[in-house]
Order: sequence, then structure tokens, then C-alpha cells
Amino acid sequence: MKRLFILTISAMFALSFLHAQTTHFLSDNHVMQRVSTTSKYLLLPIEESRENDHVRILQNQKVVKEFNCKLAMNKIDYFVPLHLDEFAGKEILLDITISRGNANEQARHTATKEFICWKAMKYADTFDMQNREKFRPVYHHTPLYGWMNDPNGMFYKDGVWHLYFQHNPYGSQWENMTWGHSTSRDLMNWTFENDAVMPDALGTVFSGSAVVDKNNTAGFGSGAVVVMYTSAGQSQTQSLAYSTDNGQTFRKYTGNPVIVSNTPDFRDPKIFWNEEIGKWNMILAEGQHMKIYSSLNLKDWTHESDFGEGYGNHNGVWECPDLLRIGNRWLLICNINPGGPFGGSATQYFVGTFDGRKFMCEDAPEVTKWMDWGKDHYATVTFSNAPDERHVAIPWMSNWQYANDVPTKQYRSANGLPRDLGLFSYQGKTYCSVKPSPEVMNAFASKPVKRLSDACRVDVRLRANTVITLSNGQGETVTMTYNAKNETFEMDRTKSGDTSFSSNFATVTKAPTYGKINTLQIFIDKSSIEVFDADGKMAMSNIVFPSSPYTQLTVKGGKARIYKLK
Repeated sequence: MKRLFILTISAMFALSFLHAQTTHFLSDNHVMQRVSTTSKYLLLPIEESRENDHVRILQNQKVVKEFNCKLAMNKIDYFVPLHLDEFAGKEILLDITISRGNANEQARHTATKEFICWKAMKYADTFDMQNREKFRPVYHHTPLYGWMNDPNGMFYKDGVWHLYFQHNPYGSQWENMTWGHSTSRDLMNWTFENDAVMPDALGTVFSGSAVVDKNNTAGFGSGAVVVMYTSAGQSQTQSLAYSTDNGQTFRKYTGNPVIVSNTPDFRDPKIFWNEEIGKWNMILAEGQHMKIYSSLNLKDWTHESDFGEGYGNHNGVWECPDLLRIGNRWLLICNINPGGPFGGSATQYFVGTFDGRKFMCEDAPEVTKWMDWGKDHYATVTFSNAPDERHVAIPWMSNWQYANDVPTKQYRSANGLPRDLGLFSYQGKTYCSVKPSPEVMNAFASKPVKRLSDACRVDVRLRANTVITLSNGQGETVTMTYNAKNETFEMDRTKSGDTSFSSNFATVTKAPTYGKINTLQIFIDKSSIEVFDADGKMAMSNIVFPSSPYTQLTVKGGKARIYKLK
């Protein structure tokens, strides 16, 4: 198995510190700092317990970039790189507004000029992106550095899977939403390609989607990759960008925004070509319902209908929708926060029909169906243009209840494993099936091994009642229980390791199995456990933070086989 990322940047060296005379303290909350751009990076020291400072970058008396970050006052948690090569070798001026709101007692009595960041800030030609965090997964996608949440704009083209994601390049907590970009040929080994869609005067770049415009309907060129995303400024509006180099770089459409609304929560457009009507469709989240649009050219959109009033769970804001045809049915994916079955964020879905204008749910309004029964499965959407008419989905593997606080620093959050979606029937009802994608299964050896590792797959043949326990030498455990009579599966992570960072973390999650299940596929990867019924009737994704890897596997009422990565 290859490393998760192809690292093109090695350990830090050739560092030089900024000279003191380049920093000007104009007041206790205003600093200016002149910066040369002859080096590749300026490394900014970050202290996560602080409030965000605001950094404007000026060049020739014009603001060319701005972002928020938590410049270190007393201690340095990590560094983040400011890319200097984007400023074309011309000197820049950092115009920094220091935050004093919500400051603690120590911060109120620490003069700005005494902050440790001014002495620690340094030039460098390289930035260390080595995998140093003990909890960083081996075979799941993670950002090389910084914060990540929703997967965005995913598409497949010319043998390459493109995954964009909500990225904060200037810290490992939510802020400065930008589209990071990673690519893969096998859905398991990912290469970070850099940040692809940047904030502009309309706002930061929230979630959205991408399509391959094979017939040049938008006029950007045949085969152009067109993305629609939410510009999150004073209001949330929808914008377009396009790429003619297979998604590596994007140009913003000059007519942005293309859709506006006076609703505060108006975001996350998912666009797709509907062959039945010969038009593009789009589904968009607005408050606690979905809006459906149609278009001939991806620029001019007609509102067709709304869906959601009275249907499903309404205990939070509806977000990150998807709408896809599977056989003769349509699946509408609706991510919601809060309102999940065990608190916080989760993914619900609806099954029904769609005629290009209106979605009709086949279930009673009060029915709620969950795609995954763990605590850590959110913002789930599918790849556009996937081969063989597959519906390949990827979730964000965290929960808004504690995502900013999990015990990692160099990065935060991973994506769940790629999974193929389908449909199955049980007692006259239709449900979404969820199976690990074939590429995931192909990443593991065909012959079992005897020892458990921190990155492996465990298949368990079940009997009527089965109890599976993972444990380590510190007495930390994860217990999974299948009850055939009650048709349930549950996972107890209350003693899984570090749970101190949030009172919402130590949880028992429980799922219906919709009948008997025979084989569980358990994917363990340092800080996550994802469990699938081999037939696709149940999925459960939970993250964990054990002090040391689980080395012991105990199975009562079943038989387990362990498979290592190839």
C-alpha cells in the first residue's frame, strides 16, 4: 500500500527570521509588517486558544488577499504556510488587526508587541507536511495540513477521481473556507493538488458541486469542468467557476452570482445532467427544505419546485443535498445539523420519483431514514460522471458537536471511505444500500493474517448474537454487539480512549439491520472504525482516539478474519 499522499514538500530547512524593524506596532490591536517574497513561504505560528486575528495583504496599496488566523501569543501549537510565490516576487505588507474580544486575563495584560509570533515568524523554502500526528489515518483521505470539512465538487474524468473539500489553509479549526483539491486513481491513495477555488469579494467559498460539460452547454469549452458553489459573504449566493485543465485551476464566471435569495441559509448547490428532460437540474438547500431548479446552460436557472416541508427530520438546518437516479427510483440525500439520531450532524435521505421538476417522496411525511447510524458521517454527496453509472459517495467523518476540538493539531478531520450506493427492499419499504466501494476492498490482501493492526479490515461471520471487542493494553475498548432477534447492531465507544474533549463524544450508537445479517466488514484505521453489513443494509461510522492501537480482538458468537493492507 502506498502512502496516503504523495509528498512533494519535505522537512523544513533554509529558515530565516523576519527582522524586527519590519514590524510596526501602531496600537495594541494594529500591526503592520513588511514581507519580502523572495522565499517560497512565510511560516505563521498559530495558537489555537486565541481568537482570530484578521490579516490583510497589501501590494501596491491594494488588498490582494485577506484571511483570519490565530497568531501565537504565548505558545506555538503549529505553523501554517503563507504562499509567497503567488505575489509575483513583489514585496507585500501585512496589515494585521489583533483580536481582543473574549480575551482571557493573561491576554488582556499581554502587550501586542510581546506576542511570541513576531519573533517566531520566519521565511522558508519548504514546509513540513510529514505525517506526524499519531491519529492521522493511513488509508483515509485527510488534508496535509489545516482544517477540512465537507467534500465538494467531486467528479471523475479520464481515469482520475477529483475530490475538493472545505479547507482552512491558515489553521486546523473552521475558518477561511476555500476549496482544497486532491486526486486519486484508485479512491484510496490521494495526492494533494493545492487549493483550487479561492475566496473573493463575494465571500468565502462554501460547498457545491462539479460537472463535466461534455456538450459545452455553458460555452466554456467542450469537456470543461464547471463548478457551482456558495459564495458566503454578507448573504449566501451561488456562483460559477470553470476549468479547462481538468480541474487544476479555475476561472470565476464574470456574471456571478447566478442565483440570489433573501434567505440566510441558502447554499450547497448540487448540479447534474438530466437526460430525460435534456436539461441540467440543481438541488439547493434553503433553511429546512430543498429548492429544485433547471437550466439549459448552467448560467440561467428556473426555479421548479420545493421539497421538504413536513417530511423527515427538521431538528436542524438542511444542508449538502444530492439527487440521483437509481434504477426506476430517485434518491434525495439531505444532510442535517443538528438533529442526528445520536446528536449533532447526520445524513438522512428520501426515496421517490422525480420528473425533472418535482420530487415526490414515496414514504409518509413522518418517516425518517438515516444513511449511516454512526456519529461521524456528514455532508455526504456523490461523484459526478462516475464510470459504469455508479453512485460513489464520500462523507466527512466528523460531527459538528466536537469537530473543532478533536485531539489533533497538524490537521483536523478525515473523509469516510468511498462507498457505492444502491437500493434494497425490506417489508415493503425501499432503503438506501451502502457498501464499501470495490476499490476499497481491492486495497486489502486476499489472505487473512493472525494479528490485529491499527490499519486493517476485519470480517466477522455472525451467529444469532455476536459480541466483538477491540481493546488495548490501557484497558480502552470498543464493543460491538449484533442482536439477531431485535435486528440491531450497536457500537459502544464510551471507553474507546480520549473522550475528554467533548461531553458529546462518549456514545453508544445503534442501528436497525432490516432483517438478518451474516457478515460484518469492519474497517479500522488509527482513529476511525467503520462497519458495513456485507449486503449493504447497514453502515456505521465512528471516530475514536485510543492512547495506543487496539491490539486485541475478541469475538463471542462469531468468527473473525483479519486482512492487512496490500
